[in-house]
Amino acid sequence: MNILITGILLSGTYALVALGLTLQYGVARIMNLGNGETLVAACFVAFWLYAAYAINPLLGLLLIAPAAFLINWAIYALALAPLVKRAKNRGQLEADSILATFGLLFLLQGLMILGFGGEYRSYTFLAERFDLFGNSYGLNRVVAFAAAVVICSALWFFLYRTRQGTAMRAVAVDPNSANLVAIDVPRTAAIAFALGGALTACGGALISTFYTFNASMGVIFTMKALIIVIMGGVGDLRGAVLAALILGVSETLVASLIDPGLTLAATYALFILVLLFRPQGIFGRAPS
Repeated sequence: MNILITGILLSGTYALVALGLTLQYGVARIMNLGNGETLVAACFVAFWLYAAYAINPLLGLLLIAPAAFLINWAIYALALAPLVKRAKNRGQLEADSILATFGLLFLLQGLMILGFGGEYRSYTFLAERFDLFGNSYGLNRVVAFAAAVVICSALWFFLYRTRQGTAMRAVAVDPNSANLVAIDVPRTAAIAFALGGALTACGGALISTFYTFNASMGVIFTMKALIIVIMGGVGDLRGAVLAALILGVSETLVASLIDPGLTLAATYALFILVLLFRPQGIFGRAPS
């Protein structure tokens, strides 16, 4: 039970990061390899706000999320929209976006090393004991999970109960058909990319409350988010949440029962199994 709950608590922030990449890839058709750098940047900003101004990281989300939205909108408009316009098909866009965001990864990483250095950082926030079902957990992890659930619920409401959210889902299914029913596809894709960046930043700010981080670890979270997205089925929010839960519990199980150093290996083993036996993802449909 202890391992299961610990894994579930971890999966909440994983789900946020994966949902960010799901929106960027599923709607905007951009495979953003700089996604993890957005997460790490949010970690540093949350750390800076808390250390310099004593701003609660949860309140800091009110600053971090809008800033990440605007920055990711600018990145899309300046660096990625030209790739979208010139791409003749989805395959070319995916290849071009991978190359472009691969360069963005190193740019953002270099800026963070320049600004914050390469050492590991952490801060003490709600580092108290929280008893649940007879076991003790860090209160910061519980609060981070609860915040992630609230944000994911707000995303679900936006996507399934608002006009703009419906437009995003339509673009994710078929951009050409969406264009025929008066949906502004380029604008919707830009909003999806920016919103994905904001979700990832929220995940980073929450992770920073209980995780030690440095400027070079973004690629690890990018790969985890990518694994979750593919496991769940590209563009499928239900699949991303379930895959995040599976990944969080699997990592906790391996770390607790075998060796913490093997968690990443277990993650990739799980990924390979999915590619071998369920390449379309948990909720995806096999091509006919």
